[in-house]
Amino acid sequence: MYRHELVDGYVLHQRPYRETSVLLEVFARHQGRVGLVARGARRPASTTRGQLRAFTPLLLSWSGRGELGNLHEVEGRGAVPELTGRALFCGFYLNELVLRLTERNDPHPELYVAYESALASLRASEPPEPVLRIFELRLLRALGYGLVLEHEADTDRPILAERRYRYLRETGPVADGIAEGDVVSVSGATLLALGREQLDDPVQAREAKRLLRWLLADLLGPRPLATRALFRGD
Repeated sequence: MYRHELVDGYVLHQRPYRETSVLLEVFARHQGRVGLVARGARRPASTTRGQLRAFTPLLLSWSGRGELGNLHEVEGRGAVPELTGRALFCGFYLNELVLRLTERNDPHPELYVAYESALASLRASEPPEPVLRIFELRLLRALGYGLVLEHEADTDRPILAERRYRYLRETGPVADGIAEGDVVSVSGATLLALGREQLDDPVQAREAKRLLRWLLADLLGPRPLATRALFRGD
């Protein structure tokens, strides 16, 4: 039997369960992605009704014996601006990445921090492209696929902004701008900008997007992301 009291977390996804309950996928600070049953949450008099919204910082208490826990209590952690428009679609994209690429009950505290930081940036109306790229970069790092961004993979020579590199999935950048086979061509300036987590230049932002999406596609497999249909062109 396990029990967790007032844990920081966010609802990633929910769906109806039986007559009056809800099945939740929650991202918790120290527990990772957790499956919970909110019993009676769809009843009109439920104390949790209306609280279990995506992107709302929550304090959650639950217990259980198996993979699915039972939610006992939920509290808000303070009022925050709601995501709207394009920022809302970006938030759903973050949620889908966490759902698809993390395992239940596998703690990722560093990814949780990255997730909260991305939501805060979206709420602050920061340009969404750099926010998404930085989250993707941190997600790959948290999953054990951190990018090599400061030196060549085969020689350890420092990356030069003016050169182009082939990025190899298994090893990193090599100094050759010709993209042949399963590789992506990227400028040294883009690699260095990613290393600094600064993507203000639109050309570098586009190259970073192509590189990160290519690396994520290998982990996601053939099933497309549902959120891509929400905003074509991102």
